[in-house]
Amino acid sequence: MNAKLPRTRLVLGMTAGLATVALATGVGAAQAQQDRKPQQPAAAQAVLQTSVLGVDAATRAAQAALDAAEKEGQRVTVAVIDRSGDVRVLLKGDGAGPQTEESAKRKAFTAVSFGQPTSALAKNAQGDGPTIRDIPGTLFLGGGVPVAANGGPIAGIGVGGAPSGDLDEKFAAAGLRAIGELR
Repeated sequence: MNAKLPRTRLVLGMTAGLATVALATGVGAAQAQQDRKPQQPAAAQAVLQTSVLGVDAATRAAQAALDAAEKEGQRVTVAVIDRSGDVRVLLKGDGAGPQTEESAKRKAFTAVSFGQPTSALAKNAQGDGPTIRDIPGTLFLGGGVPVAANGGPIAGIGVGGAPSGDLDEKFAAAGLRAIGELR
Protein backbone atom coordinates (compact mmCIF):
# COMPACT_ATOMS: atom_id res chain seq x y z
CA MET A 1 0.00 0.00 0.00
CA ASN A 2 2.89 2.35 0.64
CA ALA A 3 4.00 1.95 -3.00
CA LYS A 4 0.61 3.10 -4.20
CA LEU A 5 0.51 6.19 -1.97
CA PRO A 6 3.06 8.28 -3.95
CA ARG A 7 1.38 7.30 -7.21
CA THR A 8 -2.03 8.30 -5.82
CA ARG A 9 -0.63 11.61 -4.68
CA LEU A 10 0.92 12.15 -8.07
CA VAL A 11 -2.36 11.43 -9.85
CA LEU A 12 -4.33 13.60 -7.44
CA GLY A 13 -1.78 16.41 -7.80
CA MET A 14 -1.88 16.24 -11.59
CA THR A 15 -5.67 16.20 -11.57
CA ALA A 16 -5.77 19.22 -9.28
CA GLY A 17 -3.22 20.99 -11.47
CA LEU A 18 -5.18 20.28 -14.64
CA ALA A 19 -8.39 21.42 -12.97
CA THR A 20 -6.70 24.69 -11.95
CA VAL A 21 -5.41 25.29 -15.48
CA ALA A 22 -8.80 24.46 -16.96
CA LEU A 23 -10.55 26.76 -14.52
CA ALA A 24 -8.12 29.61 -15.18
CA THR A 25 -8.44 29.14 -18.94
CA GLY A 26 -12.23 29.09 -18.69
CA VAL A 27 -12.31 32.23 -16.57
CA GLY A 28 -9.90 33.96 -18.96
CA ALA A 29 -12.02 33.01 -21.97
CA ALA A 30 -15.18 34.19 -20.24
CA GLN A 31 -13.50 37.51 -19.37
CA ALA A 32 -12.35 37.94 -22.96
CA GLN A 33 -15.92 37.35 -24.14
CA GLN A 34 -17.17 40.06 -21.79
CA ASP A 35 -14.47 42.52 -22.85
CA ARG A 36 -15.29 42.21 -26.54
CA LYS A 37 -17.93 44.57 -27.88
CA PRO A 38 -20.79 42.86 -29.64
CA GLN A 39 -20.35 42.87 -33.39
CA GLN A 40 -22.94 44.86 -35.29
CA PRO A 41 -24.55 43.26 -38.30
CA ALA A 42 -23.09 44.41 -41.62
CA ALA A 43 -26.31 46.28 -42.43
CA ALA A 44 -26.07 48.33 -39.22
CA GLN A 45 -22.47 49.30 -40.07
CA ALA A 46 -23.65 50.65 -43.43
CA VAL A 47 -26.11 53.11 -41.85
CA LEU A 48 -24.76 56.63 -41.36
CA GLN A 49 -26.39 59.29 -39.25
CA THR A 50 -26.05 62.90 -40.28
CA SER A 51 -26.98 66.19 -38.66
CA VAL A 52 -29.54 68.48 -40.23
CA LEU A 53 -30.37 72.09 -39.59
CA GLY A 54 -33.87 72.26 -38.14
CA VAL A 55 -36.47 74.40 -39.85
CA ASP A 56 -36.68 76.76 -36.85
CA ALA A 57 -32.95 77.44 -36.92
CA ALA A 58 -32.98 77.76 -40.72
CA THR A 59 -35.83 80.27 -40.52
CA ARG A 60 -34.05 82.27 -37.79
CA ALA A 61 -30.88 82.40 -39.88
CA ALA A 62 -32.71 83.46 -43.04
CA GLN A 63 -34.73 86.13 -41.24
CA ALA A 64 -31.62 87.54 -39.52
CA ALA A 65 -29.80 87.75 -42.87
CA LEU A 66 -32.78 89.47 -44.51
CA ASP A 67 -33.15 91.89 -41.56
CA ALA A 68 -29.44 92.81 -41.76
CA ALA A 69 -29.76 93.55 -45.49
CA GLU A 70 -32.95 95.56 -45.10
CA LYS A 71 -31.35 97.58 -42.29
CA GLU A 72 -28.77 98.73 -44.86
CA GLY A 73 -31.39 99.38 -47.54
CA GLN A 74 -30.51 96.31 -49.64
CA ARG A 75 -33.15 94.23 -51.43
CA VAL A 76 -31.99 90.63 -51.34
CA THR A 77 -33.12 87.03 -51.32
CA VAL A 78 -31.86 84.59 -48.69
CA ALA A 79 -31.69 80.83 -49.17
CA VAL A 80 -30.83 78.15 -46.63
CA ILE A 81 -29.88 74.89 -48.33
CA ASP A 82 -29.30 71.55 -46.58
CA ARG A 83 -26.39 69.16 -47.16
CA SER A 84 -28.33 67.38 -49.90
CA GLY A 85 -28.85 70.60 -51.83
CA ASP A 86 -32.54 70.93 -50.93
CA VAL A 87 -34.03 74.30 -49.98
CA ARG A 88 -34.95 74.49 -46.29
CA VAL A 89 -35.97 78.17 -46.28
CA LEU A 90 -36.20 80.83 -48.99
CA LEU A 91 -37.02 84.45 -48.15
CA LYS A 92 -37.32 86.95 -50.97
CA GLY A 93 -37.23 90.49 -49.68
CA ASP A 94 -39.56 93.17 -50.98
CA GLY A 95 -38.18 94.63 -54.18
CA ALA A 96 -35.51 91.92 -54.69
CA GLY A 97 -34.73 91.29 -58.35
CA PRO A 98 -35.67 88.11 -60.20
CA GLN A 99 -32.05 86.91 -60.41
CA THR A 100 -31.51 87.06 -56.66
CA GLU A 101 -33.31 83.80 -55.89
CA GLU A 102 -31.11 81.66 -58.12
CA SER A 103 -28.00 83.51 -56.96
CA ALA A 104 -28.82 82.95 -53.28
CA LYS A 105 -29.57 79.24 -53.78
CA ARG A 106 -26.39 78.60 -55.77
CA LYS A 107 -24.21 80.46 -53.25
CA ALA A 108 -25.72 78.47 -50.36
CA PHE A 109 -25.25 75.22 -52.28
CA THR A 110 -21.63 76.07 -53.05
CA ALA A 111 -20.88 76.96 -49.41
CA VAL A 112 -22.32 73.72 -48.01
CA SER A 113 -20.79 71.59 -50.77
CA PHE A 114 -17.26 72.80 -50.13
CA GLY A 115 -17.62 73.72 -46.43
CA GLN A 116 -16.18 77.19 -47.01
CA PRO A 117 -17.47 80.70 -47.65
CA THR A 118 -17.92 81.33 -51.36
CA SER A 119 -15.58 84.33 -51.24
CA ALA A 120 -12.71 82.02 -50.21
CA LEU A 121 -13.59 79.58 -52.98
CA ALA A 122 -13.64 82.26 -55.67
CA LYS A 123 -9.84 82.26 -55.72
CA ASN A 124 -9.81 78.56 -56.70
CA ALA A 125 -12.24 79.18 -59.53
CA GLN A 126 -9.75 81.30 -61.47
CA GLY A 127 -7.58 80.16 -64.33
CA ASP A 128 -7.71 78.67 -67.78
CA GLY A 129 -9.14 75.27 -68.45
CA PRO A 130 -11.46 73.28 -66.21
CA THR A 131 -11.83 74.50 -62.62
CA ILE A 132 -14.30 74.08 -59.80
CA ARG A 133 -16.44 76.77 -61.43
CA ASP A 134 -17.49 74.13 -63.96
CA ILE A 135 -19.40 72.12 -61.35
CA PRO A 136 -23.13 72.49 -62.07
CA GLY A 137 -25.20 74.48 -59.58
CA THR A 138 -22.28 76.32 -58.00
CA LEU A 139 -21.59 80.03 -57.91
CA PHE A 140 -18.25 81.41 -56.79
CA LEU A 141 -19.23 84.92 -55.79
CA GLY A 142 -19.19 86.18 -52.21
CA GLY A 143 -22.45 85.71 -50.35
CA GLY A 144 -22.53 82.07 -49.23
CA VAL A 145 -21.44 80.72 -45.85
CA PRO A 146 -21.52 77.15 -44.55
CA VAL A 147 -23.29 76.07 -41.38
CA ALA A 148 -21.24 73.40 -39.59
CA ALA A 149 -22.04 70.93 -36.83
CA ASN A 150 -20.14 67.91 -35.52
CA GLY A 151 -17.10 68.83 -37.57
CA GLY A 152 -18.73 69.13 -40.98
CA PRO A 153 -21.03 71.30 -43.08
CA ILE A 154 -24.74 70.59 -42.67
CA ALA A 155 -26.26 73.60 -44.47
CA GLY A 156 -25.41 76.74 -46.36
CA ILE A 157 -26.78 80.27 -46.15
CA GLY A 158 -26.74 82.22 -49.39
CA VAL A 159 -27.64 85.85 -50.03
CA GLY A 160 -28.06 87.39 -53.46
CA GLY A 161 -28.98 90.88 -54.57
CA ALA A 162 -26.69 93.38 -52.88
CA PRO A 163 -24.36 95.38 -55.16
CA SER A 164 -21.33 93.30 -54.05
CA GLY A 165 -20.54 89.82 -52.87
CA ASP A 166 -18.89 91.30 -49.79
CA LEU A 167 -22.22 92.77 -48.68
CA ASP A 168 -24.09 89.56 -49.49
CA GLU A 169 -21.60 87.60 -47.39
CA LYS A 170 -21.85 90.10 -44.55
CA PHE A 171 -25.62 89.50 -44.46
CA ALA A 172 -25.20 85.70 -44.69
CA ALA A 173 -22.78 85.87 -41.74
CA ALA A 174 -25.45 87.76 -39.76
CA GLY A 175 -27.72 84.78 -40.37
CA LEU A 176 -25.04 82.41 -39.15
CA ARG A 177 -24.52 84.46 -35.99
CA ALA A 178 -28.27 84.30 -35.28
CA ILE A 179 -28.13 80.54 -34.83
CA GLY A 180 -24.82 80.54 -32.98
CA GLU A 181 -22.29 77.75 -32.84
CA LEU A 182 -23.85 74.37 -33.50
CA ARG A 183 -22.58 71.06 -32.09
